[in-house]
Amino acid sequence: MKRKSKLIYFTCAIALCSAVLAWRPSQIDTDKGLKDYYKKYFPIGVAVTPRELKSEESNLIVKEFSSITPENAMKMGPIHPEENRFNWRDADSIVAFAQRNRLKMRGHTLCWHAQAPGWMFKDSTGNDVSKDVLIERLRKHINTVVSRYKGKIYAWDVVNEAIADDTTFLRKSKWNQITGQEFIEKAFQFAHEADPKAVLFYNDYNTEQPAKREKIYKLLKGLLAKGIPVHGVGLQAHWSVTNPSREELEKSIELFSSLGLQVQFTELDISVYAGRQGGQLINGERQQAKAVFTPEMEQQQLEKYKMVFEVFRKYKKKITGVTFWNISDRYTWLDGRGRKNYPLLFDTNLKPKKAYAEVVKF
Repeated sequence: MKRKSKLIYFTCAIALCSAVLAWRPSQIDTDKGLKDYYKKYFPIGVAVTPRELKSEESNLIVKEFSSITPENAMKMGPIHPEENRFNWRDADSIVAFAQRNRLKMRGHTLCWHAQAPGWMFKDSTGNDVSKDVLIERLRKHINTVVSRYKGKIYAWDVVNEAIADDTTFLRKSKWNQITGQEFIEKAFQFAHEADPKAVLFYNDYNTEQPAKREKIYKLLKGLLAKGIPVHGVGLQAHWSVTNPSREELEKSIELFSSLGLQVQFTELDISVYAGRQGGQLINGERQQAKAVFTPEMEQQQLEKYKMVFEVFRKYKKKITGVTFWNISDRYTWLDGRGRKNYPLLFDTNLKPKKAYAEVVKF
């Protein structure tokens, strides 16, 4: 009798193990991508580089995503390195890829304190230019870039990260130092003049942090009261396994959508390390410390991705796009902090991670 009980036990155990092993693949339809699962919700995008469009990653982009954003190619420094010279090659290649593959295209970014060329703020003697000169240079830059891609780029991150992280209101940048808040207002006006049909976003990070969230809300409310053509807010979503909470995430969506603005999550990744990841400027390549993607990291990240996409689906009527910042763990901007990170849904072999199954299981 005991032997029979053991036999039944082992038979059941084997059956249970088989069921568990069989469960994961059954959750992922290999013929579908993220864009297909979320087709009735919002576009799913990804930030790309020209190199990736010529590699095996290009197939993953086309299968999984319905929108792309240039990671660096359209930032002011790379695309406009000298006053009378534009570097169109990389940006053009990304736009062409989007058109060939019928992908939506977001532009990023027209005005930012970082990756802005030094010539923008200086005269021939090396002194700061006047406010009028800087505003005119901003106008020429935005008009030239936006006009070139008119009808090909549906949305622009017009102004990026203008709000301060400390107790002051605007970030202490050359833009603010020379023009005050006027550069923000003018940037949106210039972009709208160049392409009246483009959807224009203010983009920033740590938007779930209450103090900064309130300052961003104040800025946007003030711009709208002046009739400035702001159409949406980009919540960058450089998050981690410990941040944000469901409560703070929902508060941000509700607050910004109450202004009548589109809400998009523009730079999504979930670091396997604790803390806030937004605003970490990376300068050049650093040697990466070896780090292992542990089962604990995997589980924490899975739970965070599951939570945030539950919230995204809950607010599908207010959210008009979700964009991942980089394609896979093979390359991510977070690696530049000196340690290997694993913040995305695809591993270094471009295979879906366990978190992927949670994101598409609904």
